[in-house]
Amino acid sequence: MARLYADEQFPRDVSEQLRTMGHDVLTVQEAGNANLGIPDEEVLAFAVSNKL
Repeated sequence: MARLYADEQFPRDVSEQLRTMGHDVLTVQEAGNANLGIPDEEVLAFAVSNKL
C-alpha cells in the first residue's frame, strides 16, 4: 500500500478512509506542521525526507 503525507487542504475524512483501506497516511496536523504557512516546497521536502 501507499505511504502518504496529507496537507492541510486534503480532507481529513479521505485520510481516514485511505487508512481503512490499508494506506499509511500522515497528516500535517499529526506531524505538528499545521497552520505554519510552510511553503509547498518544504512540505514536499518533509515528505521526501520521511519517505512518505
